[in-house]
Amino acid sequence: MKTITTLIFLFAATLCHAQLKLVEQASTLKFTIKNLGFDVDGTFTGFEGSINFDPQGLAVSTFDVSVNAATVNTDNGLRDEHLKGTSFFDVKNFPVIRLSSTKILPTNKSDTYMLNGQLTIKGKTQPITFPFSANATADGYTFKGSFKMKRKDFGVGGTSTVSDELEVMINVTAKKDHQAV
Repeated sequence: MKTITTLIFLFAATLCHAQLKLVEQASTLKFTIKNLGFDVDGTFTGFEGSINFDPQGLAVSTFDVSVNAATVNTDNGLRDEHLKGTSFFDVKNFPVIRLSSTKILPTNKSDTYMLNGQLTIKGKTQPITFPFSANATADGYTFKGSFKMKRKDFGVGGTSTVSDELEVMINVTAKKDHQAV
């Protein structure tokens, strides 16, 4: 009987959490990396995925979001084409970069949470943990977070003169999906 009660509770909690739809035009993924000592900034677009978020029900909250790897943009066409090639993102064989949560945890700061998840780039998946904020809007949330990562952990860039470490800044706007059941 206890198992049935637990299943009913989990099912009800799943139905009550906010199913959100990404707003592509209001979302950004930016990165900064050093190349020969100079900062190079870039972006990705083409957001897709699903977000189920309830600050009162973090156990059933999930993020599964991807960006189109071929949208890499550093405001330099030649560099962008090079980044799309096999030694960097290999966009023909690995068209998406994906972030999927495994657990969302509270922190001691209001509206700030910790995402534990999996980041997949160029077919390689690595665990990732970073803090993010979730600010409620009239019809959804704005999520902001940033983390540092090493490109070589994902087989990106080989022995390039570009720094191994880069910073990634995510700003995602998501609205309640009124079509979700």
